[in-house]
Amino acid sequence: MDECCGLTRRTFDQLSTASAADLVAPLVTPPESPNGSAGFFPQDLELVTVTDTSFVLTWFTGSSPGPATPHLPHREPLPVPTDGVVRYGTDPDHLDHLVTESGGETAYHYVEVTGLAPGTTYHYQARSGGVAATSRRLPELTFPAGGLHLPGTPSDEELDAILRAILSTGRSHDASPGSVTTLVPPPGRHLFTVALSNDLHTGETVSGLAVADFPPGFSQDPGLPAYPVVMGSSMVGDVAARGAGILVVAGDLTSEALPAELRDSRDLLDRFGTLTLSGALSPGAYVVARGNHDQPKTGPAYAACPPVGTTGYHDCLPAVYDLPQGRLTATEFSGLRLVGLDTTILHGHGGAIDDAQFVAFRDVLAEDPDRPTLVFGHHPVTDESAYTTIAGPGFDLNRADAARLEALYATTPGVFFHHAGHTHRNLRTASPTAPGVEFLEVAAIKEYPGGFTLLRVYEGGYMANFYKSSSALARQWSHTTSGEYFGLYPAYTLGGLADRNHVVARDFSGLGSAGPPAAGLRATGPRATGGRGSE
Repeated sequence: MDECCGLTRRTFDQLSTASAADLVAPLVTPPESPNGSAGFFPQDLELVTVTDTSFVLTWFTGSSPGPATPHLPHREPLPVPTDGVVRYGTDPDHLDHLVTESGGETAYHYVEVTGLAPGTTYHYQARSGGVAATSRRLPELTFPAGGLHLPGTPSDEELDAILRAILSTGRSHDASPGSVTTLVPPPGRHLFTVALSNDLHTGETVSGLAVADFPPGFSQDPGLPAYPVVMGSSMVGDVAARGAGILVVAGDLTSEALPAELRDSRDLLDRFGTLTLSGALSPGAYVVARGNHDQPKTGPAYAACPPVGTTGYHDCLPAVYDLPQGRLTATEFSGLRLVGLDTTILHGHGGAIDDAQFVAFRDVLAEDPDRPTLVFGHHPVTDESAYTTIAGPGFDLNRADAARLEALYATTPGVFFHHAGHTHRNLRTASPTAPGVEFLEVAAIKEYPGGFTLLRVYEGGYMANFYKSSSALARQWSHTTSGEYFGLYPAYTLGGLADRNHVVARDFSGLGSAGPPAAGLRATGPRATGGRGSE
């Protein structure tokens, strides 16, 4: 593969030498360990999940302190297996409760504290081998309005200028503040739980590449299962264990939409339950939408798949998922309507919704505009999202289609939630046009922070919580890929605590009855053969 823009790994190595590192400012330096004499260094502590009765902490124990940011992967400390404990309590001077990590010693710690009281502030400390873990520092990132672009042949000085611009504010914050206030759940009975996920990338072998070989990517250690399998298997097991009734997968099921990748992704998701793309969803069902990685392709590897009109593209996905390009899905679970949109185009990373699909979507919503409705599609929608995306607005749903989608939501009182992926980050945004709708991007399954969001629906609203996938290999891979983009990846993808965990009041008192689906809940819309799909 050609090096991107004339860059080589030697260039990045030069940037990371002692002399070149002095060019990059400001550097974000991790906190010092309170006990470096122990010979190991618990670090990268993150407060990940906060519910009404629990919270989850993750951290890493390494052979040396974490490197300053930005950095290269070879600067990461080696793992040191230790025990893991969390002490906590309502008085910061009396952390009189203790939770010990299960599963034996590990360098990749995951501790869930349960049995807490809602709406209560707790103080905590995580320790490995008696040494307190230090928090991960998350620098504030800034990007130009049109997205981050590299010059054709950047010099060390130009790369330094890019890093200076990204870290221009010099501000950072702790991913673990040392205290947490549990959420207060919505009123009424808990009705059901929906799991939201995206970006599995089955078949991918190098994670963290933006273009070509830039920046340095990450591959799985020899002898271990492929990382999409590791992360996807943990995800489906975790969402089932946490009581999710159904699973939503909002695109990028594969890396390149090859027939073998599609079959492998289907086999993995079938571990959760039954693919269902129309009508009523039974507990254990899952639904999918396409992502840009799943779009029709050209080339000999795809020639045996059905053509998409006269475009020259071939679509391998319907043979595995029975979902032609440009077709939306409409399903129902316990009274909740779910609509999946195909926001992909035939080339490019950005998204669009062609006129035929938009009309079909409008017709589905018009049949019962007040029905509680969750919409999902791969590309994010809002301006707030578009102008904070590292690649710029062109990476998201195009602005014209986003505007008409938000206008449709404004006239459809039942739509309360739009779930997207694609950016691989946790981010909650809003639209001034459709203020009653939450737009939530969920971090990728396949890499750091590597997980899913549970939407717990109550009679009086819902609670959203992001969880990292918890298997031993998933925790290891998640930590490894936190080094993506020169160690800046956590600052972009983890998201704020409120992006990951929040409660919204809403009247869902009519939900919870698993009766027959409402009229119009069926797969609808023509196969896309032109329009925006062929631009």
